[in-house]
Amino acid sequence: MRKINYGSHQVDLNDLLLIKKVLKSNYVTEGNFVKNFENKVSSYLNSKHAVSCNSGTAAIHMAFDALNINSKSIIIMPIINFISSYGIAKLLGAKVYLADINCRTGQIEPENIEDCIKKHNLKKVDLLVTMYLGGDPKNCFNFFKLKKKYNFKIMEDACHAFGAAYKYKNKYVKIGSCLHSDICVFSFHPLKTITTGEGGMLTTGDKKIFEKAKLFRSHGILRKNNLYWKNSISNFGMNYRLSDINCALGISQLKKVNKFLKHRNKIYRYYEKNIRAYKDFCEISYNSKNNKSANHLMVILFDFSKIKVDKDFIFNFFRKRNIFLQYHYQLINKYKIFSDKKPLSYQGALKFNQSAISFPTHVNLELKDLDKIFNILRELIRKYKKNKVNKI
Repeated sequence: MRKINYGSHQVDLNDLLLIKKVLKSNYVTEGNFVKNFENKVSSYLNSKHAVSCNSGTAAIHMAFDALNINSKSIIIMPIINFISSYGIAKLLGAKVYLADINCRTGQIEPENIEDCIKKHNLKKVDLLVTMYLGGDPKNCFNFFKLKKKYNFKIMEDACHAFGAAYKYKNKYVKIGSCLHSDICVFSFHPLKTITTGEGGMLTTGDKKIFEKAKLFRSHGILRKNNLYWKNSISNFGMNYRLSDINCALGISQLKKVNKFLKHRNKIYRYYEKNIRAYKDFCEISYNSKNNKSANHLMVILFDFSKIKVDKDFIFNFFRKRNIFLQYHYQLINKYKIFSDKKPLSYQGALKFNQSAISFPTHVNLELKDLDKIFNILRELIRKYKKNKVNKI
């Protein structure tokens, strides 16, 4: 029986041939493919500067270093997110304040940010970390207006949103162009829009941020006139370099990005159309009309007051039929390492957390796979609905 994962990557012969070219060359790391990949991503995103690295988490670390985040820094970020941003911020000793999110989108809203500032009586905020859960870039310009009001920097965690865009003055602005932010970070993990195996990218319009991130990526070593035996270090860094092998895969994948995005959008439209038959029991977390989503996730929100089962049951129900769902994400303050455990402060996050399940959406999904998913959903609801609301 065909296994259907919630996410997957697609690699073809063209990808393999370009990787083979690198492997047969003199440089498998720190060669021309790295700069070439960065230039192509910059061009695609309309970004002034791009720095590749070996993961989205590395990109976040580079961004925080470039913004001088330290033990005196105050950061606001959403309580629902992958642990990377919070983990790096805490390793640097920064004071992190978690803001609630919208219960239907899973994303932070401008009013959540203002509520967080008022609740904690913050006199200053150094950095706002936004996160486009699922790939839909909501509220970009509204966050920028708050940046002007409170004088903080913005780092866009766009690890779900490569290829996404939002409308501004009747034109689409690519996420990563940093028109309304200081820094944007991406992940090229196999489950993302395109993959480099593992990998990430930082983009910015600020040359100083760009130069500092480049140094941090490679131990902080500054080479004089490209003479490898003459160098200096003013600040320490890490080894976050992405190899030419990874970058070759990225270059090849980037050629197919519009094809991948188009396929993901078709899947979204299928879910959007077919979920209507179950509107009394569940709905999708809808995309904004004025945005172009990367459709990294397909989040379905269940009304558990209408069905007799819980989330674990649904996961197992689909798993037994070879369909593997996912969970995005645990509330950050639920982890044992977190000291502030006040769940009642985050009503939007709690509601989203209780209802949201990520269903399969990726470039390898076929129509028969989607039909199977909805046949199983129909079976689930027919068996376990509490009340006869509508016939399905």
